[in-house]
Amino acid sequence: MDTILKKSQDYVFELLKEQLPKNYIYHTFLHTRRVVESAQEIIEASNINENDALIIQIAAWFHDTGYIKDPKNHEVESALIANNFLSKENIDHKTIQKIEGCILATKLAASPENFNEEVLKDADTSHLAKDYFNNVSDLLRQELMVQGIATYTNKDWREQNIKLFTEKHKFYTEYAILNWEEKKNKHLKKLLKKRNKALTNKKEEAFKAKAKATFKNDNPERAIQSMYRVTLKNHIKLSDIADTKANILLSVNAIIISLALANLIPKLDSPTNKHLIIPSLVLVLFSVASIILSILSTRPKVTGGEFTKEDVKNKKANLLFFGNFHKMPLETFQWGIKEIIKDKDYIYEILTKDLYYLGLVLHKKYKLLKLTYIIFMIGIISSVIVFVYAFFNLDLAQAAAEHLQKP
Repeated sequence: MDTILKKSQDYVFELLKEQLPKNYIYHTFLHTRRVVESAQEIIEASNINENDALIIQIAAWFHDTGYIKDPKNHEVESALIANNFLSKENIDHKTIQKIEGCILATKLAASPENFNEEVLKDADTSHLAKDYFNNVSDLLRQELMVQGIATYTNKDWREQNIKLFTEKHKFYTEYAILNWEEKKNKHLKKLLKKRNKALTNKKEEAFKAKAKATFKNDNPERAIQSMYRVTLKNHIKLSDIADTKANILLSVNAIIISLALANLIPKLDSPTNKHLIIPSLVLVLFSVASIILSILSTRPKVTGGEFTKEDVKNKKANLLFFGNFHKMPLETFQWGIKEIIKDKDYIYEILTKDLYYLGLVLHKKYKLLKLTYIIFMIGIISSVIVFVYAFFNLDLAQAAAEHLQKP
């Protein structure tokens, strides 16, 4: 008996090695050996005689050999290959028939008629309850794609497996039910969890797409509000930058004037320093001009601070600017705000006016600031030139005086 089993193993190995097409990456000798091992696992745990055990093992070795001839009817072809081989080995006809029956029972839609067939059918699908399930499942998917039979997306393949687990497959032997069913269910739970996660993600994406479309097409309010918010923020930031630059110029020129008054001006009384009078005046005058322009660019302008109810009703009052209401009673201001809130268009009109008048203020600030920088730059350059000129003429005058004094 061991001899025929070893011959069967060797024959199947050589047959698959030589004749099985290379595009089979799942239905290989490795798969066949795993089925044999699973069958042996059930046999060892069952009360089965030696002859039946041999029938199951031989059938396990031959059950997928038919792929070398006809993949669609490989069970029938496998049974014929087993028959031809075993007949030459003088195995009795009844045993061969039992082996053929086991092989034919591995068809997915077939129902086993005896225990031997149940064992092989469970062994053939034991990968559904093994740790290597994900690997072999992916190999089967790749095999179908390489052979041009079918190409499955991740979603489609997951659904095919779920359908296999829940509708097409079941274990038959007591051993498989007790030892493999739980592991099979764990794999099924993982598949269902992935499907639920995919559905959740799909719903979230659909919701986001719908929300985006709604926001874009049907509800532009947020976009409008964001536009006003960002633009007003930029205007205020630009105003702060202008004020900062003006303050810098103001401080620098104040320091220049302070130094001039403390160190330079008191020394102009001396006859030897008369040449410094004009350069000093140029420096101070340009610094004073820069200070005046800096003050003008940062000077606040406050309006009357009052409005009438008629102004609000006629949409002429801008209650969002403090200069228009700082002299009004709180009750009147609250009434005005309530009137504005009732009219969305009025709100947008006020915000638009804010943008416009802030733009005018910024224009004035930056225009004065630009002029201030120009005056400051001209003043510094002019002062340096005049100082150099004054010192140069002083040196010439002294040289001429010394020449005249020589005998």
